[in-house]
Amino acid sequence: MKKLLRYMKSYIKECIFGPLFKLFEAALELIVPLVIAAVIDTGIAGGDKAYVTKMCLLLALLGVVGLIFSVTAQYFAAKASVGFVKKIRHALFAHIQKLSYSEIDTLGTSTMITRMTSDINQIQNGTNLTLRLFLRSPFVVFGAMIMAFIIDFNAALVFAAAIPVLSVVVFGIMLVCIPLYKKVQKSLDAVLLKTRENLSGVRVIRAFCQERDEAEDFAKKNDSLTAVSEYVGKISALMNPLTYVIINMAIVVLIHVGALRVYEGIITQGAVVALYNYMSQILVELIKLANLIINITKAVACGNRVQEMLEEENSLTEGTREKGTGSEYAVEFSHAYLRYKSSSEYALEDIDFKVKKGQTVGIIGGTGSGKTSLVNMISRFYDCEKGSVAVDGADVKEYTFGALRGKIGIVPQRAVLFSGTIRDNMLWGNSDASDSEIYDALATAQARDVVDSKDGGLDYAVEQGGKNFSGGQRQRLTIARALVKKPEILILDDSASALDFATDAALRKAMRENLGDTTVFIVSQRTSSIAHADIIVVLDDGRIEGIGTHDELLKGCEVYSEIYNSQF
Repeated sequence: MKKLLRYMKSYIKECIFGPLFKLFEAALELIVPLVIAAVIDTGIAGGDKAYVTKMCLLLALLGVVGLIFSVTAQYFAAKASVGFVKKIRHALFAHIQKLSYSEIDTLGTSTMITRMTSDINQIQNGTNLTLRLFLRSPFVVFGAMIMAFIIDFNAALVFAAAIPVLSVVVFGIMLVCIPLYKKVQKSLDAVLLKTRENLSGVRVIRAFCQERDEAEDFAKKNDSLTAVSEYVGKISALMNPLTYVIINMAIVVLIHVGALRVYEGIITQGAVVALYNYMSQILVELIKLANLIINITKAVACGNRVQEMLEEENSLTEGTREKGTGSEYAVEFSHAYLRYKSSSEYALEDIDFKVKKGQTVGIIGGTGSGKTSLVNMISRFYDCEKGSVAVDGADVKEYTFGALRGKIGIVPQRAVLFSGTIRDNMLWGNSDASDSEIYDALATAQARDVVDSKDGGLDYAVEQGGKNFSGGQRQRLTIARALVKKPEILILDDSASALDFATDAALRKAMRENLGDTTVFIVSQRTSSIAHADIIVVLDDGRIEGIGTHDELLKGCEVYSEIYNSQF
């Protein structure tokens, strides 16, 4: 949590003025009991109505000035806390964007969402309350005790005895609650994960009639979160009744001692009322302090979780190269091995082949054979453990991420469109692309008719995730988006699975005619989609079973023959 405080440097002024104005307000609050004591001892006891009126006006003035100080302090505290978490959120989002797929897979989407939302909101609340109350409450508590000693030493000994006991209760409960709040946030991660899975897989759940089972599973995780929350809530809830008991016992003792002192003529009745008011102020402030400590405890636990994610190191080290060597080969795999972070076995073994510029490469194999893993190494989403992968004659590890991925256009397995317009989505790859370039890409991707059929054309609104398009339409639009970029290497990762055979054939024909020197990698389950390729790589269980043309593989590769015969 301490390391997050560097994001507060821009708000040092607010961090000073916020607590300072709260201290001004607290100082005025400490004066109020003395004014009331004067009203009782001088005004009421002496029957001086003018004096009482004057003191009442003074109380009103103290209230108005205190309100101004309080609002000013709240403004500075809010500005600092909101700005603080804004910077943390930006830093966390930027850090997540830089993480490799390995770290993202390990952390989990639900955990990242929780830390970007719930955890950071807790940090904001804790920061706001800290700036407003962290100095004010102790100031009032100890200020009230000092004022009590000024009024009467013997009576003030009650304060000196009560405050340490209260401190032990408050800080003891805080120390117990800190680790428990971490468990609460972890349980919240599990609930969020289950919620996300159910929302994204709602059709599958209904198709297999698993609603009841999923509801029961969710109930278990929710009950676990509830149980942990109730347990920590019960412990933290002890704070208020314990502090009330201690304070009220102290008040009883204070009134008893005060009555005796008044009877002996040592102090006045107004002084006893002032002492009572100071004790009441201590009660209120300690309850505020207790709630503040609970919020700080939550904020610290959440801040540590955010800090853990910020400290998650990227397993990929960015190179410095901006350009290739001008090799005749667009991509070269040299005995590359890939192993995922959570796996003990290699996902890909001894991948070794070369692709010349302008060639079309087909990648085919059974489910789980490593097709997507292979093309992910080209764009360096994952690094090979042994061997190397080169683009344009240079190892991908030598490139800057921007330079490497600037050469590559990727159409992932799951077609993703972003909310906005069709034009907004098309400009992702090339923000300077003209409408004519976009329409050319749409025509090649067989998506021109999709755009023309929509009201507004390129300005047609795309809903979140492209939900207002069919699966095939989304795939064609994502292909067009990659083509607008005019990449040196185009990777189509099973991106035509939702297209009918006629559209798929028209797409392949248009790509052959329009892509020129672009090197194309086509990952597919269909032999018809890659039969025209210059090179076909056949994968089986992470190993290359054959490399060649369609005709060569039909004769010499048993795995390819089986796939072909199963489809034709």
